[in-house]
Amino acid sequence: MMERRRMDAALLVLILVHLTTALDVPLDLPQPPTITHQSPKDYIIDPRESIIIHCEAKGKPHPSFSWTRNGTHFDIDDDPNVTMKPHSGTLVVDISRATAEHYECVYQCTARNIHGTAVSHNIVVKQSRSPLWSKEKIKPIVVQEGVSLVLPCRPPAGLPPPIIFWMDNNFQRLPQSSRVSQSLNGDLYFSNVLREDSRNDYICYARFPYTQTIQQKQPITVKVLNLDAINDTMAAFYNDTDLFSEDPADDRKPTFLIPSGPSSSKMVLRGQVLEMECIAEGLPTPEISWTKISGDLPAKRTSFLHYQKTLHITNVSESDAGDYRCTARNQFDYVHHTIHVTVKAAPYWISAPPRNLVLAPGENGVLTCRASGTPKPSVKWAMNGIPIENAPKDLSRKVEDDTIIFTDVQTGSSAVYQCNVSNDHGYLLSNAFVNVLSEPPRVLTPARKVYQVIRNQQALIDCTAFGSPIPKITWFKDSRSSTLDGDPYILHDNGTLEIHVAQARNSGKYTCVARNIRGISENHVYLEVKEPTRILKQPEYKVVQRGRSVVFECKVKHDPSLIPTMTWLKDDGELPDDERLIVDSDSLTITDVTENDAGVYTCIMNTTLDHDSASAELTVVERPEPPTDLELTDQKKRSVQLTWTPGDEHNSPIQKFLIQYEDSLHRRGHWHNLTEVPGTKTTAHLKLSPYIHYTFRVLALNAEGFSRPSFPSRMYKTEPAAPDENPTGVQGFGTEHDNLVISWKPLNGLQSNGPGLHYKVMWRQKAVDMDWTSVTVANNSKFVVSGTPTFVPYELKVQAVNDHGAGPEPAVAHGFSGEDLPVAAPENVQAMLLNSTLAEVHWDPVPSKLIRGHLKGYKVYYWKEHSLNKHNHHVEKQILTFSGNHTHGMLPGLHPFSLYSFNVRVYNGRGEGPHSPTQKFETPEGVPGIPTSLEVTSLNLDSLTLKWSPPHERNGRITGYTLKYQPVNNSNELGPVEERDLPANETSVTLLNLKYSTRYKFFLNAKTVMGAGLAATQEAVTVMDEARPVSPFSNVSSTAEKDGTLITWEYWGQERTVYVEYIANTVASRQVDIATQGWFIGLMCAIALLILILLIICFIQRNKGGKYPVKEKEDAHTDPEFQPMKDDDCTFGEYSDNEDHKPLKGSRTPSNGTVKRDDSDDSLVDYGEGGDGQFNEDGSFIGQYSGKSASRETAEGHESSEAPSPINAMNSLNSFV
Repeated sequence: MMERRRMDAALLVLILVHLTTALDVPLDLPQPPTITHQSPKDYIIDPRESIIIHCEAKGKPHPSFSWTRNGTHFDIDDDPNVTMKPHSGTLVVDISRATAEHYECVYQCTARNIHGTAVSHNIVVKQSRSPLWSKEKIKPIVVQEGVSLVLPCRPPAGLPPPIIFWMDNNFQRLPQSSRVSQSLNGDLYFSNVLREDSRNDYICYARFPYTQTIQQKQPITVKVLNLDAINDTMAAFYNDTDLFSEDPADDRKPTFLIPSGPSSSKMVLRGQVLEMECIAEGLPTPEISWTKISGDLPAKRTSFLHYQKTLHITNVSESDAGDYRCTARNQFDYVHHTIHVTVKAAPYWISAPPRNLVLAPGENGVLTCRASGTPKPSVKWAMNGIPIENAPKDLSRKVEDDTIIFTDVQTGSSAVYQCNVSNDHGYLLSNAFVNVLSEPPRVLTPARKVYQVIRNQQALIDCTAFGSPIPKITWFKDSRSSTLDGDPYILHDNGTLEIHVAQARNSGKYTCVARNIRGISENHVYLEVKEPTRILKQPEYKVVQRGRSVVFECKVKHDPSLIPTMTWLKDDGELPDDERLIVDSDSLTITDVTENDAGVYTCIMNTTLDHDSASAELTVVERPEPPTDLELTDQKKRSVQLTWTPGDEHNSPIQKFLIQYEDSLHRRGHWHNLTEVPGTKTTAHLKLSPYIHYTFRVLALNAEGFSRPSFPSRMYKTEPAAPDENPTGVQGFGTEHDNLVISWKPLNGLQSNGPGLHYKVMWRQKAVDMDWTSVTVANNSKFVVSGTPTFVPYELKVQAVNDHGAGPEPAVAHGFSGEDLPVAAPENVQAMLLNSTLAEVHWDPVPSKLIRGHLKGYKVYYWKEHSLNKHNHHVEKQILTFSGNHTHGMLPGLHPFSLYSFNVRVYNGRGEGPHSPTQKFETPEGVPGIPTSLEVTSLNLDSLTLKWSPPHERNGRITGYTLKYQPVNNSNELGPVEERDLPANETSVTLLNLKYSTRYKFFLNAKTVMGAGLAATQEAVTVMDEARPVSPFSNVSSTAEKDGTLITWEYWGQERTVYVEYIANTVASRQVDIATQGWFIGLMCAIALLILILLIICFIQRNKGGKYPVKEKEDAHTDPEFQPMKDDDCTFGEYSDNEDHKPLKGSRTPSNGTVKRDDSDDSLVDYGEGGDGQFNEDGSFIGQYSGKSASRETAEGHESSEAPSPINAMNSLNSFV
């Protein structure tokens, strides 16, 4: 017994191996037939087209086909309308010569060869039908308003059933709602009818999908009337129609129209769609809700249709059985209906249909046909289309219910087995063959196949092999040093090699080897591990105003060997076809954004191996819609309550509401802000004023701004009353010395509270026991009291009065009568000197009664008589004003060593009083100003003369001058300072024993007893050789360029900066082309001849030799386009010969070999490397500047309106000849 159990266990293991490794047999090997394609079980055909009944099969040898019709053999040759496709079992029925009804039968196909027979399931052929609607006369339907109504559709039965919808004469769908909706059977239900439901074109349409035809029912007329209209009109026009005589329909609780009764039941098959509906009538319209009594509704498979009236559950399973409750509810009551749902099931496979078996001689195997259903199905086996009990006996085969066990099979045992599973709701039919073969291994996976996988993902490398017995698979990588059967490799039973987490090191060549007792086969494949695709910068959530633009960025990194494709989606669908949406390589731009653009945008980067995606939401905001439905309630004399309905906030919450009003009585067309309320409120209690005709409107504010105003409310008028307040801003002042002007801010129309507004103006003198004097003033905001004493305090009151009474007791205001000029001057006026430029003035205040007005302040008038150095007379007066009750003030900015006069006056709102007696004071000496000029003359080898002029601002008596001077080397470093004190009466000095050819810097300042003032500065260079001063320049030349003139030279002087002088002769532009004028051509020829003569003279003079001047200072140029040199600018020391050479006038350019009109440099600049410059006897240069040849650059920066001509460039040579 134990040995038998061990044998059964071993057999089960072998059977399981065959179950899990069954493969398709290559078509070049013998095998029984396998059906690959067949028509569906319920096959609906179009009667207008040929009938095609499919049956395709494979096998070796290729199978032959036959058919049965209604259970008996169908001889195709006997029917001329039926043909079978070559190498196929598919039937083609030509119905052009026959009717489709003749071929509405049950068909079954059989495919057979020498190894077995396979059969198809039963194919029930039915033609689609779209019968016509029966003609009928439909009477108009007259109902009273508020009752329920059902419009029947009842389309003709078709195959398949038609799709029902309701439309009008214009082919527009009739609007449906929670009150009006279509039921599952196509009828149109009204929970209650309204007057607007009256129409004569309620039309039910039926669309038949197979024939694509649409049929319509006759239009239905519905007339909805109230009871009075019925009594007045129906009898005359609808004598043949039943009339309603009961009372008008009142509000009522819900009742169900369908289904009827408190409960019902429904059966549904597993996998189908469960639809249940509840439609109720009532007034107001009931709302429908659904619950499952015995559990929860399946959220992912449940939806509600037809305004909650239909419960829709897809892919029904046994768990959906139970009791469901629909509830209809309105404000009066509610009603329930319970639906008991039973779920049945046609047969379905538990795991999979039976699989084909390929066995080698002597092997074992099993066929399993495991299915379930409700009720439990029965299982029947057949072999080659013959019931198993009638099939030839086979000792290797054993049938056990839903399983067939094969042991020790032999060649010739091949066959096709059919498994039929059925119950009351359907059946399953499956073919599975047993093929007994003895074949060596063959690898079916294509050779040298390349597998590509993303790093860190699973890699599956196939090795699909066939052989009988089933071959064993082993794997090797690269050098084949060892089999791949451990971490990180997993070998599956079907030969697939898995790498759970692939890395770059796993890339390479892989070899799979298949072995069985009949032989060996191998195959080579390749694995490439790629870098993953990643979105580096994801699109971000955007909030944008309508009309603006928005950009979503999506920057991606991917493996360079993979070709990426960027796709953008909106709300998981394709982007709209709109030119406003611009897709770039890494961004999406939406211009002129609209509300329809709001949604979720997703960028997807796809490669052939992977993808990455990221999403961001776009919220489109704009100003809110205006509020609607303004209503006034709780109306009182001084208040009213305003309510409204907010408009669409457009994705930006409403922050507040602004309530405005218009007073059509006083200022029609002008809107005023009244109050604000938070955005969460829709009601405002408004305080009102009497005697106003109010109209209100409301504006909503969100983050984008205010909405448009709402439509105005109806007008609300308040009754008149006495004023609630008096004018504000009451004040008294005088415009003349003997009057008092009383003014106030008048009340506006909102404050007047009634008609006939006027003012009672009252006044009396303060601190005097007097009665109030009053006067009535209308249509004015001031009153003038004449004959008052000068600047006397008054008490004032202004009271508002209208036709309905006076306002409250007014408050007392204060004012003064008119001012007059002061009659006294400040006394005890004196000045105190603080330094040479600042003095302090003191005075005693003027008594208040002499000021005769409001004290505004004091004014000090002062002027300089003359300087103590010279008696020039200054009479220009200066005024300093000191506001308020000051008794002293500072006089700044005085000139030292000068005589000043001053006086003081008091002033009020009327003007200034008399001045105090004029007094004088002298300012002490100060330091002098800078000398007016400083010039260097008589330059010699070791001496020079300085000349200067005294300071313009001496600020005292000049006691002398201080002269400081020091040499300056080539690096702009200053040498030791020499200092000399000079007497006050000298204006020149000669300095001896100076170094030759040396630059000196001079500082000269003047002195008084208070000290030295600022110094004037100057620079000069002593000459090199008194006997023969020569020019350090030679080889001067000029060349006309496209945009200027290039001037070059050679230089060997010791100065670090040289300057070029030139004159630019400009020609005023004219409106005509003067180049074509005869006089201009003649003038140009004359100038050219003159230039040639000048050049000859220049070369003659140059050959003679001589001494040529180099200008030390820049003469001022008369042309306003050029900036002249400053007087104190120093260049080279001046050399002269017996000829009077004048240097050119103009701007200066550093000696870099290029003339630039705009450059100017007054400082010393270092030479580059320097050079040992020497002079020839004729004054020409030898050597090169900086040891290099002169550079040539293009001249830049010309200020003239025309480019310089060669004439101008040649004239600039006069600087050196």
